[in-house]
Amino acid sequence: MIPLRTDWSTLSALDRYRPGFFLQREWRWHVLMMPVLFPIANYYFLGASYFRSLPFFVVGTVLSFGLYWLSVFLLTLAVRWAIRYYPGMQQTVPRTLAMLSSVGFMTIGLAIVYVWVYSLVPLTGVTFSWALVRPVWVVGLVSDAFLCIALGLFYTYSQWKLELQEDEQLKRQALQHQYDTLKGQLNPHFLFNALNSLSVLIGEEPRQAEQFVDKMARVYRYMLQSGRSTDRLRDAGETASSTSAQSEFVTLQAELEFIRLYADLLQVRYNNSLRIELPTSVSPTYQTRYLLPLSLLTLVDNAVKHNVMSASKPLVISIRITSKGWLEVTNNRQQKAIRLETIRAGLVSLVARYDLLSQETISVEATDTYFRVALPLLNL
Repeated sequence: MIPLRTDWSTLSALDRYRPGFFLQREWRWHVLMMPVLFPIANYYFLGASYFRSLPFFVVGTVLSFGLYWLSVFLLTLAVRWAIRYYPGMQQTVPRTLAMLSSVGFMTIGLAIVYVWVYSLVPLTGVTFSWALVRPVWVVGLVSDAFLCIALGLFYTYSQWKLELQEDEQLKRQALQHQYDTLKGQLNPHFLFNALNSLSVLIGEEPRQAEQFVDKMARVYRYMLQSGRSTDRLRDAGETASSTSAQSEFVTLQAELEFIRLYADLLQVRYNNSLRIELPTSVSPTYQTRYLLPLSLLTLVDNAVKHNVMSASKPLVISIRITSKGWLEVTNNRQQKAIRLETIRAGLVSLVARYDLLSQETISVEATDTYFRVALPLLNL
C-alpha cells in the first residue's frame, strides 16, 4: 500500500520546531555569546593573567571553547528531552519544570568538570576545590532559570504559530470539501445522463422508470443530507477532536446502502459496460464502523470517469471489506489518456479530509492492471 499524506502532517511538533540539531538563530546566539563568556570565565579562573599573557590567553581560550561547546551540546539535549516528553501547549508548566531540573542537575555536574579540567593544566595554576566550584554553581543555576523560562516561552510561541497554521490548513480543506460536496450534490453530468436514461425508460419500461426515479430521489437526498451535516458542523465551529466529531462521518451500512442505489442508476446508464461488485454480507462488527460520507461515490466516480469501458471490455469495480476492517475499492485499469493530476483530484481531496479528521491513512495501490484504494473503517 502507498500512503498518501501531506508531508507536514507526518511531522511531529518537535520536528517542526527543530529541523536540525541547532536552529540557525541558536547557532548565531551561541557564537555571539563566546566573546562575552570566555573572558568572564577565564578571569574567574586565571585572573588578570588571561589578558596580559599570550600563553595564558591561548590556553584559557582553548579550554573555554571545548568546555563551552560540550556544555551547549549536553544542555541542548536536556532541553530537547523535556520538549519531546512534554510537547503540548497545555504542558508548559511540567515542560518548564523538567527543563529546570534536568538542566540544573547537568549544570552542577558540568561546574565540577570545569574546575577539574582547569586544574589538570599546570599552566593555569588552578587547584580543584569546592570553594572554587560553588560560585560556578550559583551563576550557572541562575542562568539556567532564565534560559529555561525563555526557551519555554519561545517553544510555546512556536507551538501557537504552528496551531494557527494547521487551523488555516483545516479551514482551506473544509472549504475544498464543501466545494467537492456541492459538486457531488449537483453533478450535472450525472444528472443529465440520468434524465436521458429516464426519458428512454418512460416510453419503454414505465415500471422501471418509476423505480429509477425513486432511486434517484433517494441518492440525491443522501447527498444533500451529507452536505447539510457538514455545514452544521462547520457553522457550529466544531473540530474533529470534539465530542460531536461523529457527525462528520457516516456508518458503513449507510454508505453501502447509498452506493447500491447509485450503482443501480449507473447500471441503467452503462448496461453491460460496467459491473459493480458489492459485498453480499457484512459482519455486524463492521456495519457500525464509520467513514466520511460520499467516500464510495468519490472512488466509484473516479473509476468511471477515468477508465474506458465497453460491453467487450467492461469496467469492473469491486468493493469489499477486508479481514482487518478496511474498505477496499478495486477496479481494472483501462485508463483514458488524461493528465495524472486530473485523475487523482477527487482522491487527493479525500485523503486530505482523512488526514485532518482521523489518525488513519488512506492507502493506494496502482499497477498496470488494477487500481486499488483502501479506506480505514473508523471506530469512533
